[in-house]
Amino acid sequence: MAANEGLDSEVMTKGTPVSAPPMGFKVIVREFLKDKVALGAFILLTVLVISIFIGAAVIDLDEVMRISLLDQYTPPNSQFWLGTDSGGRDIFGLLVVGARNSILIGVAVTLLTSTIGIVVGIVAGYYGGFIDNLLMRIVDFIMLLPTTMLIIVFVTIVPNYNVWTFILIMSAFYWVGQARLIRSKALSEGRRDYISASKTMATPSFLIMFREMMPNLSSLIIVNVTLNFAANIGIETGLTYLGFGLPTSVPSLGTLVSYATSPDILENKTWVWLPASLVILVLMLCINYVGQALKRAADAKQRLG
Repeated sequence: MAANEGLDSEVMTKGTPVSAPPMGFKVIVREFLKDKVALGAFILLTVLVISIFIGAAVIDLDEVMRISLLDQYTPPNSQFWLGTDSGGRDIFGLLVVGARNSILIGVAVTLLTSTIGIVVGIVAGYYGGFIDNLLMRIVDFIMLLPTTMLIIVFVTIVPNYNVWTFILIMSAFYWVGQARLIRSKALSEGRRDYISASKTMATPSFLIMFREMMPNLSSLIIVNVTLNFAANIGIETGLTYLGFGLPTSVPSLGTLVSYATSPDILENKTWVWLPASLVILVLMLCINYVGQALKRAADAKQRLG
């Protein structure tokens, strides 16, 4: 009888069942509700991205890109909400279409680099030995290369250069940092008891790496994918600002910011470059706050099992 009462006391506290710890999606919701800044950043980021994509779908790109020298550098007014550029093109239309292009490029580069980096890092950490040494020497070689200069060279010499070419060129160099980071965590994870038990049970290595090991790396993966997404948007913007990013016929945030190279525009025509700079700033801050909240949620989920 006493044993039964002891068991009941573990299940009941003052007549109320003990609630199970939150799992999965509930953990993420709880972390965002606890962090009002992250929640606000997530809402703002969602509204901003949805507005950009809806606006880009509605706007006529041909009309936006049409040159009108009579409207050159027109200040903001009722016809042109954010004014016009040197070709008389509507800055608002260029900003919406350019923001969509920059986000899509950031997503594409992040997906490619993260996939390569995660696979290489987990394989190197799981197997160790010769395979680890081989993959890490390749990573070390790529990291030693002057990446920005090589991207500029490829952008210059590649024929029929377009957006997808730019994405592939960026992806070829920016996966190595994540691969090394994932590998360092996978090395320690690969020595844990559950990995040894799976090997003893003759579980295929592919399943051990990507069904058992990778979920335990989720915290590291989430925060790095999030930060890399923000960084890739910044890299595209920086290269376009230098004149070695997207083709001139493709609007982007970097294209608008590049107008700030002229002292006259920088000081007297701020409507040309300032809106794009503010959009970049808001995107970066929101993505970083959301990434930190997701990292805490992943850490909490791992602690709860």
